[in-house]
Amino acid sequence: MGNTGSSSILVHILVIAICLTAFGFAIAAERRRSTGSIVTDSSNTTFCVYDSDIATGYGVGAFLFLLSGHSLLMGVTKCMCFGAPLAPGGSRAWSIIYFTSSWITFAVAEACLIAGATKNAYHTKYKDMVYAGNWTCQSLRKGVFIAGAVFVVFTMILDVYFYMYYSKATSQAAKRISKTTPSVGMTGYA
Repeated sequence: MGNTGSSSILVHILVIAICLTAFGFAIAAERRRSTGSIVTDSSNTTFCVYDSDIATGYGVGAFLFLLSGHSLLMGVTKCMCFGAPLAPGGSRAWSIIYFTSSWITFAVAEACLIAGATKNAYHTKYKDMVYAGNWTCQSLRKGVFIAGAVFVVFTMILDVYFYMYYSKATSQAAKRISKTTPSVGMTGYA
C-alpha cells in the first residue's frame, strides 16, 4: 500500500503537466489564428490571401496532448469499469460524478480544439484564391481555441478530483476485502 501514494502523486503530476501543455497550445493557437486580407493582382483579380497556418498545428497539438492526458488517466483507472472494485460510500459517488463530468468536459474541449484547427486549416490551405466581386475574407471566429482552453482546464481539474476520489474508493475497498473473520459468520436461529 505504500507504493500507491507515490504512484498516485506521479499520475497527478503527469496529468496536470500534460493538460497544462494542452492549455498552452490552445492559447498559442488562439493568438496565432490565421487572418485573411483581400489582394488584387496585376490582372485585376481579387482574392483572399491568408497568413500563417501555425494555429492549425497548435490546435492539433492541444487536441493530442489533452487526448494523451485523458487516456493516461483512463488507462491507470481502467476506465473505472475493469479495475478494482470501489467501496460503497461518498468516495465512490464522487468518483462517478467526477468521471462523468470529466468525460463531458473532455468531449467539449476536444470538439472545440479540432473544430478550430479544421476551420483554421480550411481557410489557409484549401481556399488559396477565391474569385468574387465584393466580399470579406472569412477567418476563424475569435474564442474557439479559448473555449477549448477553458474546457481543457475544467477537464484537468475534474480529472484530478476523479483520480483522488477513485484512489480513495479503491483503497477503502481493499481494506474492507482484506479483513478476515475467524468464523463463518452464521448464527443459530432460536
